[in-house]
Amino acid sequence: MAQIALRPDTSGYRPEGAERDRIQSRTLKVLMSSQVFGGMGLVAGYIPAALLAKEITGSPTLAGLAAAMLSVGSSGASFPLASYMYRKGRRPGLRIGYLVGAAGAVAAFASAVMSIYPLLLIGVALIGTGNACNLAARYAAADLAGEDRRARSIGVIVWASTVGSASGSYVALALATGVAAAVGLPALSGPYVLSLAVFAIAAMIVHTQLRPDPLVVSGGINTAHRTETKRAELRRATGLILANPRARIAVAAMITAQMVMVGVMTMTPIHMDDGGQSASTIGLMMTIHIFGMYAFSPIIGLLSDRFGRLPMIAVGAVLLITGAEFAARTSAIHAPGVMVGNFLIGLGWGFGVIAGSSLLTEAFPIEQRVSVQGTADLAMSGFGATGGLVSGAIVALRSYADLGRYAIVVAVVLLLATIWHRVRAEQVPLVARSAIGRSS
Repeated sequence: MAQIALRPDTSGYRPEGAERDRIQSRTLKVLMSSQVFGGMGLVAGYIPAALLAKEITGSPTLAGLAAAMLSVGSSGASFPLASYMYRKGRRPGLRIGYLVGAAGAVAAFASAVMSIYPLLLIGVALIGTGNACNLAARYAAADLAGEDRRARSIGVIVWASTVGSASGSYVALALATGVAAAVGLPALSGPYVLSLAVFAIAAMIVHTQLRPDPLVVSGGINTAHRTETKRAELRRATGLILANPRARIAVAAMITAQMVMVGVMTMTPIHMDDGGQSASTIGLMMTIHIFGMYAFSPIIGLLSDRFGRLPMIAVGAVLLITGAEFAARTSAIHAPGVMVGNFLIGLGWGFGVIAGSSLLTEAFPIEQRVSVQGTADLAMSGFGATGGLVSGAIVALRSYADLGRYAIVVAVVLLLATIWHRVRAEQVPLVARSAIGRSS
């Protein structure tokens, strides 16, 4: 193992067989470690955002905007991070992303202390860069994975976020807030101190341990486009996705999962707070939701490798529909129903993101993957941000129940599109065989 760790990150190094497997195993262990802390930093920065914004402004709409800034920041960082990795590798990109997330935690802490709402927006947006890193880590896990284990490798990394994210949600609201209040700081400033510390740890793990760089070893560093502008690179990657039917449905699955999850979850803490639920109950709900998102990821990856990506995308859509229906039908004073609904939404997110990411990755050769992955994450985070931004307005103008019903409509569209794509994919071979029979 020590020999592997000392290998230089050079584009000419191409291990095969057992050595490649050892490097992949090491890569997964390092990424899992960083994901534990990265997931904790993300959740500790996200959960208090809506509550702090409501405390500062008194407006549910502005509270929703603050929480949605995490998706805005993640969307804005996704492609620049991917472009940087495209040229430099996974390790430099993940390292700088986590450090930016830590800087965001500092800004959000300052906003809590000084009650400055715009500073909170900036801080949460920068924390979103840490989210972009957590998303990019799943692709790093797939760089050296065999085709028959790609979804499982992605699932393992997504699963690693369970420990950090689930524990982070409880520690942030139930413990960090209490510690902050005990030392004379605003209670909601405590989670941002936690976010700063764990993002810094994640950056240190990646910087010191992610050697050799999996993207460099796999040959994914593309020197042919180093002089290409980011705008041209984005246009080229978007064209590749639009021209590839598998990529289109993969990105649609990721977009829908993120949009429904962020849209509902952005306003759920506010919904429960309006129903008189305590901070610890809201934290428990978030823990259960995050458990649904991440805890079953290895199983989802295994099922995707075994039964195919499209069936699992369809399962994810059904779970999103069911969870949104639970949420829509549950009043704010009934916490168990809200928890069940958001657990199912989290589980549906896991199916959509893992199966969609696997399908997207295998749809392109290694030299095209990073820019395509960055573009897909840009779209996913962008639509997630839209869901978060719109959710506050929907709840303000309509109700939390209507928010759930709109989420159902979005998930139904994905389900129908997946079924249509599967039917078309099965018809193409039949048409081809028929043509061959006529020509013979």
